[in-house]
Amino acid sequence: MNRRKGSVLILMMAKAEGIIIRTTDYGESNKIVTLYTEQFGKIGLMVRGARKPSNPLSAVSHVLFYGLCLFRKGRGLGVLYQAESINPLRAVREDIEKMGYAALILELVDRLTEERQPAQGLYHLLRDALLLMEKGTSSPVLALICALKMMPLAGIDPELSCCTRCHEKKMDYLFSISEGGFLCRNCAHIDRYAQNISPAAQRLLPLLRAVPLERLGKIALKTKTIGELESIVYSYYEDNAGIKLRSTHFIKQLAKFRSDEA
Repeated sequence: MNRRKGSVLILMMAKAEGIIIRTTDYGESNKIVTLYTEQFGKIGLMVRGARKPSNPLSAVSHVLFYGLCLFRKGRGLGVLYQAESINPLRAVREDIEKMGYAALILELVDRLTEERQPAQGLYHLLRDALLLMEKGTSSPVLALICALKMMPLAGIDPELSCCTRCHEKKMDYLFSISEGGFLCRNCAHIDRYAQNISPAAQRLLPLLRAVPLERLGKIALKTKTIGELESIVYSYYEDNAGIKLRSTHFIKQLAKFRSDEA
């Protein structure tokens, strides 16, 4: 503990499992990494000399690092001293599509969280989604699941169990961004921009939001269905939360190269 002008500054060493969700170059040789942890939430850490190839920390100071980190905590920016990988997530980092969808999930976590606000459920969602992606689970589907499950953090959780207007359960709905979810045919007149959506999308939106990742199993969706779901979910973020995800531009470019069967 250091005393400065009558105040007490406490510097603590901590060790925590975490995932680096963002990095920023700082000065000629340093980096600032944003580490998301179960115990401390999102924290910023200085990594001195991380841009020097000879520095052992240069190999771990990258986005998608997942491991155990030893760092100094303070009131402001902390300092990373050691890091040991738990899983290198090599299959994700070496596949352009997986990397694109992983970046989207990381961007959502970063933009929807505040510094030093732990959220155990969110950390587990992030970690488990990346580990499943590493094992080969569909990256577009995992990104959609994470985006749907994180909507409450943005204050935009849509109604997907009944008509958002009359609250009746129907067999067929449209999707209304402005009304906040499903609209039945009888209520569709209140939003002339409500979208017709396929029966598959109507079934999958509530299913993907509700399914625990540990129970996901194998899942394969047609390219057309993935595109429809992505259009609904990411437009909903932009129009109702003002969050235009930078990663979606890359996702749209990837969509041009998908085969008809995903």
